[in-house]
Amino acid sequence: MTGAWEADGLGDVQPHIPRQHAHEQGGRRPDDDARLSAELAAVVAGARRRAVRDRDRQIDTAHLLHTLLESDPEVRAAFGAGPQIARLLGYLVQRSIGYGLRWQSGVEDSGALPVVTGAPTAEADGCSPVASAALEYACERAARRGDDLARGLDLLAAVVADPQSRAVEVLTRAGIDARELTARLDGAAGLDEAVGLGETPG
Repeated sequence: MTGAWEADGLGDVQPHIPRQHAHEQGGRRPDDDARLSAELAAVVAGARRRAVRDRDRQIDTAHLLHTLLESDPEVRAAFGAGPQIARLLGYLVQRSIGYGLRWQSGVEDSGALPVVTGAPTAEADGCSPVASAALEYACERAARRGDDLARGLDLLAAVVADPQSRAVEVLTRAGIDARELTARLDGAAGLDEAVGLGETPG
């Protein structure tokens, strides 16, 4: 992905994920993207149903992470053995209280672009700006690997690539270092340009 990596204010290399708003998706549901594997399209559809149940206006990265963990054995295996998965799922299922209530009053965005907000829809067809960008990045990541279809691990790497995403907030609460996870995922996929994300900032 040309120009995909740029330095942040701390000198660390961060992925530059293009922001895509719901109105730019042409009315398509995000799980209709032909670049997603059938399994990943089912994950995105599940995240959309989860957003409806949570009474959220959009699919966000925490919805995507939650559904990935429940649906994809490779994604669960990426976290290794131990209590981390149970703790992480515990935080995700508590979305209806605490931080989840705070999330309902806003739109997930990193501030890279202005957010166009609208009334919540019953279908929650659209993604938050960060989730939309993560889906695009997952597809680009698969293409860099030489795969025509994005898969669960591609989306996992994408939802944790933005340090301001809701997925990263939940990971942090569960004691999981998103930067180290990103480095492991990209190293395993042969995408060594991302190794710097696993370093501890000075």
